[in-house]
Amino acid sequence: MARGVEGGYRIWDNRARRWWGDLYELYPDELLNELNGARDYTKITALLRKYRAQKR
Repeated sequence: MARGVEGGYRIWDNRARRWWGDLYELYPDELLNELNGARDYTKITALLRKYRAQKR
């Protein structure tokens, strides 16, 4: 689940009960769908790189 926080969005991990990943300026739709769906490691890694690149 992504929650709006000051400056963008953060992903909340319900199992670990903590924030996961970076602060995203744009809503990470594709990343959330993959985390909640198939959980393909290579696709998640590619999406993380994509969203990190958008921050710069």
